[in-house]
Amino acid sequence: QVHLVESGGGSVQPGGSLRLSCAAPGNSPYCMAWFRQLPGREREGVAGISRASGTTDYLPSVKFRFTISLSRDIAGTTLYLQMNSLKPEATGVYFCAATAVCTEAIAAALRDPKTYNYWGQGTQVTVSS
Repeated sequence: QVHLVESGGGSVQPGGSLRLSCAAPGNSPYCMAWFRQLPGREREGVAGISRASGTTDYLPSVKFRFTISLSRDIAGTTLYLQMNSLKPEATGVYFCAATAVCTEAIAAALRDPKTYNYWGQGTQVTVSS
């Protein structure tokens, strides 16, 4: 069982920035991603990354404004999502997800929720003036 711990959500004005973090213990070859659940909509993949290859995939509407990255140390892996130029329609709950097995085939579906078997509890992001 992998316990994912998210942080960094909050409220920001339109055009502002937030950085989300997600700590994942252990040293598995993770594929990881950020998903979001906007009000009245299904959960969607925002961005994903393969720790092994560095491959990334972004939701087209956030590409060039959001950046996914990760860092590793002896404790494990930390996933980040830097969100710039935020818009009110980005308001929702953001979830971190991970899978310990990260083959090339799995990395081809980084924004598919079926790829992941570990999920964080979610963190609220509110973009409002």
